[in-house]
Amino acid sequence: MTEQATNTPIAKPKAPPSIVASTGFLGLNRKDATLLALVVVLTMLAPFILNPFPEGSGMAQFNAGYPDLMQRFVIFGIFAIGFNILFGLTGYLSFGHAAFLGVGSYAAIWMMKLVTLNIIPAIILSIIFAGLFALLVGFICLRRSGIYFSILTLAFAQMSYALAYSVLTPITGGETGLQIKATDRPILSGLEPGEIGRANFFGIDMRTSYELSLGDWLFTFNAGYYIAAVVMLLSFYLSIRIFRSPFGMMLRAVKSNQQRMSYTGLNSKPYTLAAFVISGMYAGLAGGLMVAMDTQVGPERMFWTASGEVVLMAILGGVGTLIGPVLGAGMIKYMENIISKINETILHQWFAFLPDGLEDFVVSMIYPFIGKGWHLTLGIVFMLVVIFLPGGLVEGGQKIAGLFRRKAKTDDTPSKTPAE
Repeated sequence: MTEQATNTPIAKPKAPPSIVASTGFLGLNRKDATLLALVVVLTMLAPFILNPFPEGSGMAQFNAGYPDLMQRFVIFGIFAIGFNILFGLTGYLSFGHAAFLGVGSYAAIWMMKLVTLNIIPAIILSIIFAGLFALLVGFICLRRSGIYFSILTLAFAQMSYALAYSVLTPITGGETGLQIKATDRPILSGLEPGEIGRANFFGIDMRTSYELSLGDWLFTFNAGYYIAAVVMLLSFYLSIRIFRSPFGMMLRAVKSNQQRMSYTGLNSKPYTLAAFVISGMYAGLAGGLMVAMDTQVGPERMFWTASGEVVLMAILGGVGTLIGPVLGAGMIKYMENIISKINETILHQWFAFLPDGLEDFVVSMIYPFIGKGWHLTLGIVFMLVVIFLPGGLVEGGQKIAGLFRRKAKTDDTPSKTPAE
């Protein structure tokens, strides 16, 4: 019997799913690696993808491939990714994340004004200061949960805004904010007297652009955008690793049933505080990048509406998903910068083929939803998403993909005809 037991093959224990998932490309499983590759392709080819219509055409109004807007897409994508680590994984809804965006921005601008115009030290300092401030705020706010936690974060954000707007004027510039001036002499800049410094990446000016003309199309490749895009891709990759790590599983346990988790003897506070700090550091990174692209900052970045905006981004894209917050950020910034520019003159040009009375009627019906009324359109879209797509744009994409898969499966299934 001993011999028989010894010769019996012993099945090797299977590795935990989290370990199995981390054995592929860059430590990612096939699905996550494919998603990362897709985001890389879309980000690198953004100047082409966002300029589908030729210059001078009536539809060129909808082109979004210019540097300032593309930079906003990736920077607010970082902001939303960080917020999703907190809200999507733990379920803790913060209404004060704009405070960390503002703290990171102020840290970056002071680094550029005093030490160097290279964006790397400025971004590093913005992450550190935002993380330290998030540690303080999180330590206090995480003593409560639910709506009480949300109100506490909102209170901290509004206090931060008030301090930046009035009390700390010598540091923040008050209402006018801060920017690089001709009188600023960073220690490591080597500027000539009277010269206004510019943010750079080891000598590469953030505003450097190259234009490519192909027929009636014009594509702009901006250095600042691609630097911010690379940072966004690294942030996205890090978020994937957090989602798939044991730490991410603990955060999901907090969201699922924190009380049951405490019954097992696990203290959830260190995990939620760590998630809060990481989320705040993402916000600080976004704030530092905003200063790197446009060397000025004001207290309005810390106002409660900025915190509400990142909440909308996460919900529109899909809370708890990887790519959802990036899609939500892109959608809101697109509407803010493109839909808001459409005015009555453009509408009359579009509908000039209609009889005069009908043209005026159509324009009067559409105009309240565009231009200054773009918030109304955003509200309607948000309402429709919440009602019909609770999982956000990601759920919508999954449903569309499911329809195509079912259609393909139906087409591949051989039809059964009765034998003659």
